[in-house]
Amino acid sequence: MKNNSFFNFRKTLVVCGIALNMFANAQQWDNVGSSSIVSAGGSSYNNLAIDASGNYYLSYYDVSVAKGSVQKFDGNSWSYLGGSAGITTGTATFNALTLDSQGAVYYSNQIGYPGTGMEVRKFSSGTWGSLPNVTSTSVNYQAMAVSPSNTLFAYSSDGSGTVRRYNNGVWEQVGTAGFAGGATFAKMVIGSDNTIYACQIASGVKVYKINANASNTDSWTLLGGTTAGNGYTSDNSFSDIALDGNNNPYVLYVSSTAEGRKLNVKKFDGNSWIQIGAANFSDTVVNNTALTVSTSGIPYVVSSIWDSSNANHTKNTVYRFDAGTGNWSKVGGDFVSDGASTFADIAIDPVNNYLVLAYTQSGTRVKRISLNTLSVNDIKNNDSFGIYPNPTNGVIYFKDERKIKSAEVTNAVGQIIAARMTDQQIDITDAPKGIYFVKVTFENGKSLVKKIMKK
Repeated sequence: MKNNSFFNFRKTLVVCGIALNMFANAQQWDNVGSSSIVSAGGSSYNNLAIDASGNYYLSYYDVSVAKGSVQKFDGNSWSYLGGSAGITTGTATFNALTLDSQGAVYYSNQIGYPGTGMEVRKFSSGTWGSLPNVTSTSVNYQAMAVSPSNTLFAYSSDGSGTVRRYNNGVWEQVGTAGFAGGATFAKMVIGSDNTIYACQIASGVKVYKINANASNTDSWTLLGGTTAGNGYTSDNSFSDIALDGNNNPYVLYVSSTAEGRKLNVKKFDGNSWIQIGAANFSDTVVNNTALTVSTSGIPYVVSSIWDSSNANHTKNTVYRFDAGTGNWSKVGGDFVSDGASTFADIAIDPVNNYLVLAYTQSGTRVKRISLNTLSVNDIKNNDSFGIYPNPTNGVIYFKDERKIKSAEVTNAVGQIIAARMTDQQIDITDAPKGIYFVKVTFENGKSLVKKIMKK
């Protein structure tokens, strides 16, 4: 489910690897790590985030310690971030996770009884530190996101939905409070253009936007001037939002009871909400839903069957939309889980080009499936394409016999940056120092991605 963020690679991260020309259902979901279950015991409220180096971050309510826990997968194994389980003061059954581009990890949670409010922790330089509480008012649904300038934003259900930013040690309200009239399944993302999008269900699925620099008196704007659809709000039928590489918002929701309680995905085209594929495309009633979208605009959805009359009741399925056929197809077979699956989150690993899934089935499990038509090792061993110098001061040269059709540069958090391309070179002199990904598309339609450092 999580929630979140321009930098929550759960929602907006780039598919940095070979272009996806086909996807075979014969491919299988593999466990991430040596064990099928990552958590020490039972779990719920899973959140997944991935950084620009391909490290995975997983947060969840950890039943074994009755607190929130965060783990990191470094490519080889999982370990508790900060060294131990249970980083919250108490229960954390509503929570959120996000990253910034400087390596900081943020975790928020509902303060458990007898306290009230929303607390936030930041992991940096090897330790967890506490930020001031976002609010002392009772909350449940919440989200976090980080802006391009690495400012942290929090969305909580207090005041019928309020967004705040963390500035100089204090939380400032962004726009008017209660702008949507409610905050059920509150989610939030921030685009590279500094626009905040907040999604929730309140008399329908509504998405509002506002500039990240807005004051507390500025008004939120309802995207398209209307609801995106009629969303169901029970049985963990979460709504979700994500952005593609052009900052186009996509929303996922489960239709109302009258419409069958099935999956829907819509995209805002700048004027109105457009249905992606067929309406109500899942086989039957679903819940425990989540959404991610590639930079090129390929949406991926996870959901669990929630129909006791169905032989596969509670098993989860991942779907991908194929723009060529206009249909939704199942990824890696009909089901990922072999039992009851809840509290799912889904993200894209931009470094190794995996689709990554977290969900609870007798504890938190994390699985992934390759999005490449070739294996990751095949890509790493393909030395016919070169890029130099690396590190670079700004001008990058390509070494390859093939004709290059286009090139795109994204920064470590998935933002497309301005770059000048001429013949076999590209210029990012105006970009700040840091890690970047250069995606080159050849005239034959093939694509490759290289990681570079701007010094």
